[in-house]
Amino acid sequence: MIADPYRSAAARGWHCIDASRLERDLEAEADVVVIGSGAGGGIAAEVLARTGLKVAIVEEGPLRSSDDFRMREAEAYPQLYQESAARKTADKAINILQGRCVGGSTTVNWTSSFRTPPDTLAYWQRHFGLDDCSPEALRPWFEMVERRLGIQEWAGVPNANNAVLRRGGQALGLEVRVMRRNVRGCWDLGYCGMGCPTNAKQSMLLTTIPSALAQGASLYSSLRAERLILQGDQVRGVDCLAMQPAGIHPASTRVRLRARHVLLAAGAIGSPALLLRSRVGDPSGGIGRRTFLHPVAVSAAIMPQEVAGHAGAPQTLYSDHYLHSQPIDGPVGFKLESAPLHPVLFATTLQGWGPAHAELMRSFPNAQVLLALMRDGFHPDSPGGQVRLREDGSPLLDYPLGDYLFDGMRRALRAMAEIQFAAGAREVIPVHEAGVRWTSLAQAREGVERLPLAPLALRVVSAHVMGGCAMGRDPARSVVDSRGRPHHLGGLTVADGSVFPTSIGANPQESIYALVARNASALAAELSGRPAAPIA
Repeated sequence: MIADPYRSAAARGWHCIDASRLERDLEAEADVVVIGSGAGGGIAAEVLARTGLKVAIVEEGPLRSSDDFRMREAEAYPQLYQESAARKTADKAINILQGRCVGGSTTVNWTSSFRTPPDTLAYWQRHFGLDDCSPEALRPWFEMVERRLGIQEWAGVPNANNAVLRRGGQALGLEVRVMRRNVRGCWDLGYCGMGCPTNAKQSMLLTTIPSALAQGASLYSSLRAERLILQGDQVRGVDCLAMQPAGIHPASTRVRLRARHVLLAAGAIGSPALLLRSRVGDPSGGIGRRTFLHPVAVSAAIMPQEVAGHAGAPQTLYSDHYLHSQPIDGPVGFKLESAPLHPVLFATTLQGWGPAHAELMRSFPNAQVLLALMRDGFHPDSPGGQVRLREDGSPLLDYPLGDYLFDGMRRALRAMAEIQFAAGAREVIPVHEAGVRWTSLAQAREGVERLPLAPLALRVVSAHVMGGCAMGRDPARSVVDSRGRPHHLGGLTVADGSVFPTSIGANPQESIYALVARNASALAAELSGRPAAPIA
């Protein structure tokens, strides 16, 4: 455990501005304004600042750090997540967990780290002309960020929640592998989703943003980027609005930041929304379209012994057996992982009400959960969703769930039930409004086939948002090129998961780190006139 670096920010000379405390409008200039401080913005800020450029980081959420992380859901969700961890698609059928704080989702994720799967990159090369996104081309960037962020296989013992996946998978002959995590000196607490209180998680909050601040960058927290400042076909800065201290509503104080270049890393919902609010040209018609989520089906099990799914590293094992058992452009494949269990998240995700819900909650100590992440975006029947704007300019994601995805979810529910019963489950409960509870594998197999799958019936969640500013070689079919530069707009780089032209079939943080490290290094060299310094 290390001391909270932000508690001595002033003594270190760090320039941190809490916009919710501003009493008057403010104007400032920088070489680069970085909008967003998550996986993309955090990496970019360090790369750019280390090259000697004057960097301003804009984050809509608050600055909260390890001294503030007290492992309490009631505090963490309103402070650290978009819409208090209750962000939903337009039809309310999918709940989306996204960070909204300094460090973005890297502050609250479960640390699972994967390189972009080679079959995903091969698909991008064939269909989008992204020849410089091969595994070979990206390997040095993956290696760089892995060194920088301590990404390596988890060496600890899986907790009982994850052990069910291994035990059941091995009984069925399925390959179950050890997860790689971006941690150093992990205490194995299990509260990663509420911010790491021991500074073990190598999030942007702890690593790249302090590094950028030490190099002279400025951090504006509680500041919403409203619109890009445009001069013809060039971006010249961003107009921002301070948030009120509670972080829900904007205040009246405005901040205008002018810059030579703007790097947009507000996430795959926030980045398209800012471009739409700014009314930039969109010849391809792609801004906000083909936004992907990895829709997740959930299967709960009640084990005969205590699981204590809240304790221990949250995700340490996974299986890609069903991800690669189908062609990438065939029936949807899915990745299997376990999920940590905490009372509020458990209660709000499980189905039912009244006595039925109370009975499920009484089973909490013995509950185990498996997740199936759908690899969406590789088939004509999986076009993803679309980001649009509400009347007040805030983003809303439409995400239709159709037969193609439900076919995958039905197969996933069957597979997860088989694993859980093979691991000794007493009951398996698909997270579905029908409220069924299966007590045998035969009952589960029959029940899965009869289970009606429809939006709002099957409880669907997601924590991975991708697409909406797709990269590609053809300006008629993509928003940006492989460097994240818009085809028809200068002075701007998009540097987050919104540039992915499909979902990737794996937790996306490391893919964002590597791609942004490459693209931000090229931008830093271009703006500074000298090579970017490695971040490792």
